[in-house]
Amino acid sequence: MTKRPAAVRLDLNNPVFLRNLLALPKDDQRQALTTLGKLFQMTWDQVYRDPGLKWEAIVSQVGPHGGRLYSIRMGKALRAVAYRQDDWLRILSLHPDHDSACE
Repeated sequence: MTKRPAAVRLDLNNPVFLRNLLALPKDDQRQALTTLGKLFQMTWDQVYRDPGLKWEAIVSQVGPHGGRLYSIRMGKALRAVAYRQDDWLRILSLHPDHDSACE
């Protein structure tokens, strides 16, 4: 029996992320929600390989417990800062441009 690839589980409960999401203009909210729906249906291998998501390590910061943080594209000009914990993608914040996601 072959092991099924790990599906991405989303944690959207961070208050900073929720504040950022609700403060976005409607078009940006729609793009972010569309991307979250896409992520919900993916495996981790698909996330790493998907050219549209542009999964990138943020080397200038560390996440909770000293772990690596990542930037992921959520829309045309929208990035999220997140980290992986086991099968969970824990999204911390949203940023309207790439540079602010890495600061």
